[in-house]
Amino acid sequence: MKYLLMLYADEVAGSRISPEDMRGFMQTMHAYQDALTKAGAFVETAPLTPTTQAKTLHLDNGELQVHDGPYAETREQFGGYYIIEASNMEEALQWAAKCPAATWGKIEVRQLASFS
Repeated sequence: MKYLLMLYADEVAGSRISPEDMRGFMQTMHAYQDALTKAGAFVETAPLTPTTQAKTLHLDNGELQVHDGPYAETREQFGGYYIIEASNMEEALQWAAKCPAATWGKIEVRQLASFS
């Protein structure tokens, strides 16, 4: 089964991290991805651009409305994700708990639905 690990963190706080500290954080993230890969659990990962570059849209009586920014104002923003393979939610949670991003933000774990 595939699970989506959604990584949330405070973009403002993240922007204040020094380049050398950020390199250290990224090294821990790369080590985490290596562990996933060695275990056969890694599927995909990607960071997202800042919410200042986001657009939100909806149709209002058939008219397209586009707004700058994310849909919701929150303290933490969705900043990236992993898609992993796990046999069940418990295993997915165990992998999420090992993700370094859990030390500076929150991780939402959801199983990818199958529509077959």
